[in-house]
Amino acid sequence: MRKLRYSVATSLDGFIAGPRGEYDWIAPDPAFDFAAMFREFDTMLIGRRTYEVMQTRGQSAESMGMKAIVASTTLDAKANSGVTIIRENTVEAVAALKAKAGKDIWLGGGAMLFRALVDANLVDTVELAVMPIVLGSGVKVIPEGRRIPLRLEKTESFPNGMLWLKYSVITPDLAH
Repeated sequence: MRKLRYSVATSLDGFIAGPRGEYDWIAPDPAFDFAAMFREFDTMLIGRRTYEVMQTRGQSAESMGMKAIVASTTLDAKANSGVTIIRENTVEAVAALKAKAGKDIWLGGGAMLFRALVDANLVDTVELAVMPIVLGSGVKVIPEGRRIPLRLEKTESFPNGMLWLKYSVITPDLAH
């Protein structure tokens, strides 16, 4: 079964965006091999706001070699023909997506989407690029919800001070 991997940049104090949604503080290190990371996925799953931010930056999942799936109840399918839109039953749709053959699925944004999917035991890993900045407020990397035990799998540091942390989600059936 494919893995669903929540992989995002975060500030040291745990925000994926500033108080006005800004992300100008995200400065990836040139030593981080994004192309290698992108090759691990064939699908990007994101929320509407992340999708809209990508559009304003001229980015697309397709340019990274992936199919885009956007969880949104408001996006117009006709105006966004290059993506698959999940309008309802998101948990069931993602469970079905994970059961299909393919590479891993990149949950690349949407903290509330992450919370819904991790609470449904669908997220396999939490991968954080911790940036050397304290924002003070903004969009939390992990919104409030139930406790989720994690197991550290990998750490890597980069010259710009970024830390890469990879955790496996310990599902309830494996916790005992």
